[in-house]
Amino acid sequence: QVHLVESGGGLVQAGGSLRLSCAASGRSFSTYTLGWFRQAPGKEREFVAAISWTGGSTDYADSVKGRFTISRDNARNTVSLQMNNLKPEDTAVYYCAASDIIIVHRIIARYHYWGQGTQVTVSS
Repeated sequence: QVHLVESGGGLVQAGGSLRLSCAASGRSFSTYTLGWFRQAPGKEREFVAAISWTGGSTDYADSVKGRFTISRDNARNTVSLQMNNLKPEDTAVYYCAASDIIIVHRIIARYHYWGQGTQVTVSS
């Protein structure tokens, strides 16, 4: 069982930056693939970024590539998402998630553990 708690959301102007963090508790955290997803009002939840259990492999949605960076610290049981050059279309609730599949992937249904989400609002 893995329990996830996100923090770091807020209101920022377009072009600004935010850093989201996700603290995890539970056994075997370091062996899970971790991901960030987001859901805007009236839209389906979508993949943002994922990182392998070693941190050696990452994947990004095309919409955030070059602007967002995912990282993890297994010693501290945390995963972070650095978001730069934010755009109004990045506005959404951001969720941290964990999957027991050891390779990086985007399959929402295979992420079995989810945080409660943190709101990110980007004003134009």
